[in-house]
Amino acid sequence: MPEEAALAPVTNRFDRMEVAGAFGDLGTLVPFVVAYISVLKMDPFGVLLAFGLAMIVCGFVYRTPMPVQPMKAAGAIATTQAAQTLIITPAMVWGASLATGIVWLVLGLTGTAHHVAKLITRPVVLGIILGLGFGFMIEGAKMMSQNWWVGGAALLGTSLLLSNRIIPAMFLLLLFGAGYGILSDPTLLSALREVHIELRLPTFALGSLTLNDFVVGTVFLALPQVPLTLGNAVLAITEENNRLFPNRPVNESKISTSTGLMNLLSASVGGVPMCHGAGGMAGHVQFGARTGGALVILGIVLLVTATLFSGSVGTLLRLFPPSILGVILFLTGAQLALGACDISKDKGERFVMMVTGALAVWNVGIAFLVGVTAYWLNKKGLLRV
Repeated sequence: MPEEAALAPVTNRFDRMEVAGAFGDLGTLVPFVVAYISVLKMDPFGVLLAFGLAMIVCGFVYRTPMPVQPMKAAGAIATTQAAQTLIITPAMVWGASLATGIVWLVLGLTGTAHHVAKLITRPVVLGIILGLGFGFMIEGAKMMSQNWWVGGAALLGTSLLLSNRIIPAMFLLLLFGAGYGILSDPTLLSALREVHIELRLPTFALGSLTLNDFVVGTVFLALPQVPLTLGNAVLAITEENNRLFPNRPVNESKISTSTGLMNLLSASVGGVPMCHGAGGMAGHVQFGARTGGALVILGIVLLVTATLFSGSVGTLLRLFPPSILGVILFLTGAQLALGACDISKDKGERFVMMVTGALAVWNVGIAFLVGVTAYWLNKKGLLRV
C-alpha cells in the first residue's frame, strides 16, 4: 500500500475511491462530536462548520489525505470533567481552541517546532506510531464488542473487500451500518423523516468569551494536550505523510502552523480543538484515499450538514452504530501500526521503539518523554538490553 500511495498523482482526485476514503476517519470523528454535543451541549453548527472549513483548506493545500481530527486529550478531559463536575462550558472549549491556536502558530512560524523535531529520534516517532495503531485497534475492538456478531461480520466483510476498487468497502460498510441502525432502533426511521433544512450562517463565538473561560480552557484542556499533539499530530503525521507521499512532503513547521490556524478558525466559529492525527491519515488511506480530494469531499459534507441540517445532527449520527465505527477504528489502527514496521537492526533502538509504543497505548505524552530518555541512555551506552 505505501508504494501505491507514493505513486498517487500530485493533483487532487474526486473519484469513488476518494469518496470512500473520505469517510475513513469517522471512527475518531463521530464519537468525539457526539460527546461534545451530548455532554457539553455544544452547538453542532460551530463544531461541524470548523471541521468542514479546515478539511477543505487542508485538502487543497496539502493535496494528501491530511486528516483533521478532534484533539483527543482535550476532548476526553472536557467531556469527562463536564460529566463529573459541571465546570467545563462550551466557552471554555473555545478558549482552549484559541490558546491551542496561538501556541502552535507561534511554534510553526518561528521554526521552533522544526528545531524540536530534530531532537526527537526515529525510534521514538515509530514507537508513537506503533502505540497509536495498537491503541486504535484496542478501542475499535471494545466498540465492536458492544454487538460482537455485527462488529465481527462487518470486520470480516470489510477486510475481504479492502482491495476492491469497483465497489469500495467503505460504501458497503456504511450501508450495512445504516441498515442495522435502522433495524435495531425502530424510532430512528421516524426520526429521519423529521430531518429538515434549516439554513444557518456563522457568528463570531469569541465575543462572549471571558478571561476565566480562556484561563480554564488553557490550563485544563489546552496544556495537557501539548505533548500528545507534538508526538501524534506533528512528529508522527510528518513521518506518516512523507513515508506514504514522498512526492508531497511536509515538515513540522508547516504542520504546526496549520494546526495553529485551524484552531484560531475553530475558536472564532464556536468549534473544538483540532489537530492532524497520524491515525486519521491511516484511516483515509486504508479505505482508498490517495489525494487531498478525500478531505475536500468530507469537508463539503460537514459544511452542508452544518449550514443546512445542524438541528438534525443528533439524528443523523445515530446512523453509525458503535460496532460499525469500531470496525473503521480497528482497521485504521492496523494500517497505522504497519507503518512502524521499518525497525532498526540495533537492539537498543528496537527496545526504545517497543517501550515507547507500549506506553503510547496508554499516554502519548509520557511515552514521548520516556522514549526520548531511553534513546539517549542507549546512545550513551547506559542502557543494557
